[in-house]
Amino acid sequence: MDEVLERIKQQVESNPVVIYMKGTPEMPRCGFSQRASQALAATEFPFAYVNVLEDPEIFDSLPRYADWPTFPQIYIGGELVGGCDITVELYQNGELKQLVETAIAKHESQSA
Repeated sequence: MDEVLERIKQQVESNPVVIYMKGTPEMPRCGFSQRASQALAATEFPFAYVNVLEDPEIFDSLPRYADWPTFPQIYIGGELVGGCDITVELYQNGELKQLVETAIAKHESQSA
């Protein structure tokens, strides 16, 4: 695995929740990234983010990492959940908060 994919793997595995997005949660650079990060923020749990516009290597390599061609990409508990539409749907049906809470609790128990 090349070093960029290894770096992505490390980010995904070391953060219970991470969104790869265009921009930041405070200043998103596309509507899809904005809606997905707002859904994550609405869970009221912390999450990590990577601004793919500031890291061309990740921008180019992330679609190969999980075979998902678009941004944003949301990983919860080390697994790709999906993009904007899936994340917003999970939030609307109440599942997103539960997924995030479970991933954070598991991460904290493994770190203890």
